[in-house]
Amino acid sequence: MVAVLKHELALYYHSLSGYVFGAFLLAFTGIGALIYNINASVANFEYVLSFIQVVFIIIVPILTMRIIADEKRQRTDQLLYSLPISTSDIVVGKFMALLIVFLIPMVLICVYPLIFSVYGDVYLPTSYGSIFAFVFLGLALISIGMFISSLTESQGMAAGICVVVMLLNYFCVQIGNTIPNETVQKVFRQISLFERFTLFYNGVFDLTAIVYYISVIAFFLFLCVQSLEKRRYKG
Repeated sequence: MVAVLKHELALYYHSLSGYVFGAFLLAFTGIGALIYNINASVANFEYVLSFIQVVFIIIVPILTMRIIADEKRQRTDQLLYSLPISTSDIVVGKFMALLIVFLIPMVLICVYPLIFSVYGDVYLPTSYGSIFAFVFLGLALISIGMFISSLTESQGMAAGICVVVMLLNYFCVQIGNTIPNETVQKVFRQISLFERFTLFYNGVFDLTAIVYYISVIAFFLFLCVQSLEKRRYKG
């Protein structure tokens, strides 16, 4: 697993994808901070996170499109299968690499509330609670993108499908509201990863949402393992 982790990190930072991901995330955070915290003189950093969550629709496909699809295209996945490690170790190693790539810009983002607290009253528990939930939201979306990448050999197709899935989840509540059925609307609200984040930037730490994000991560990593196992035994 450690070997897979190191290999993936080397690929991300020897190419542009890791830097592009971090740059997009930090750029949107800077724009959000300028709009909300500086120009509008609002101390709530969590509003910035509510603004930048839409960037996941772009950066998650960029980050995950090659994670498995490129391995399958180049047939280097067969080399992974020959190593004395399980498919689960391969998937977890790749996911841990994505986790590190994601956390690096998030560490820098954690500095923002501290900077703003020097110039005004910032309620740090809410800010950092929102950042904590934002990380789990991102990891849940990354796990979905990773599973999508395991379904195809084309990076472009993986990215395209991932964008569509991210958009559908982002507008899940609006889509559900077009259906005149309260049960259906409630289901759409429950499955929306983005909708569950709203409580955090409204000042409520929702533990059930964290549990939901962790469940989504575990479920899609499991599906990813099954997808690779199927290919492994087909040869």
